[in-house]
Amino acid sequence: MPHCPYCGTKVKEDELYCINCGRQQPNDVYDRLGIKKQFNKLWYVPIFITIFLLFTSGIYYLFLQNKTAEAKELYEQGEKSALEGDYKEAKELFQDAFNHKQNMTEAKVSRDFMGNVQKLQAKLQDAQEQVENQEFQKALSFINEAEKLLKNFNGTIVTELINTIVSQRQSTKIEQLNYELQQSPTIDDLKILLWEADAIKNDEAKAITATIRNQIIDYSFSKASELLNKKQFSDASIMVDDGLKYAPESDKLQSLKTTIDKEKIAFETAQQQRIEQAISTAAEEQKLNENDAIELVSVKAESDEQGKLVVKGKVKSIATIPINSVQIEYSLATKNGEEFLTNEIYVYPDTLYPDETGKFEFTHFDIDKKEKDIDIKVNKIKWYTD
Repeated sequence: MPHCPYCGTKVKEDELYCINCGRQQPNDVYDRLGIKKQFNKLWYVPIFITIFLLFTSGIYYLFLQNKTAEAKELYEQGEKSALEGDYKEAKELFQDAFNHKQNMTEAKVSRDFMGNVQKLQAKLQDAQEQVENQEFQKALSFINEAEKLLKNFNGTIVTELINTIVSQRQSTKIEQLNYELQQSPTIDDLKILLWEADAIKNDEAKAITATIRNQIIDYSFSKASELLNKKQFSDASIMVDDGLKYAPESDKLQSLKTTIDKEKIAFETAQQQRIEQAISTAAEEQKLNENDAIELVSVKAESDEQGKLVVKGKVKSIATIPINSVQIEYSLATKNGEEFLTNEIYVYPDTLYPDETGKFEFTHFDIDKKEKDIDIKVNKIKWYTD
């Protein structure tokens, strides 16, 4: 049966137009016998677009994958350079990685961090230059500014940089301490320097701390001994206690404190009685000890690290009973025999048992003469017995 060749609707042989689509029918009846269904060419557009999008998407995906791989490789190279200490090259590599992949946050953070590291190195270099000019406070300010640049960052490199900063800060403070110690500091200055040195935790600082502490001990001992010789027991005790604040484990000061306390009690309660008892005891035991209960082992004068004259010596008890508060009286004279100073000093420990050795030491802060120009003579040794 005839059909419309355009839409396939059945038509009669004598119909000139399709009752469905309205198009004119072919004159040849045979053209109406078969259904000729034409393909709609409009479908080419979405098909072509779909194929194009798939192709371009694939190309773009491969492009992004390649950029990501390159960015990752550049980032890893930057990390390697940073660990090797080449921060300038590391910064450039991190920047290249970020340029390859704009959403690579770690590359941007690392780039900014490398910029801070370069600034940090410049600050530390400025600090070193200030140290060379003895501008220690300015140097420490630069170091503090460098440390602030590491705020909000962490990791292996940050830890290494912090260690570098801590080390440079310590070395700067040690340089400052050594410089100030060369300026003949007062006792009050030494006390401040002691706390500063003790706050630095390394071997060099420990050595400086020990030197300063010994200077404070020597000063406190000498001044307290002078006050004790003047029977100013309270002031002498205050001087020793002040020294013990800075050297609590000093046997030298502890021994002197014991001596001061005993001398104070003896002076306040029975000074005359103790003196008479000492004289009587010495007379009674004269035959036994021949007035030689204490043997002078050695005495010498030398200079300490600050060039101050120090008198040192040792004594030995050859008595048969314990003796207390051994006092040494000595005099200093020039090589021409001109005596210019007499001093008294107590031996430590305070109590000497038979055959036990005691020591005495006194630093003369107001004598400018060298030990080679001075003769020292022990004039008298006094002691007490229980």
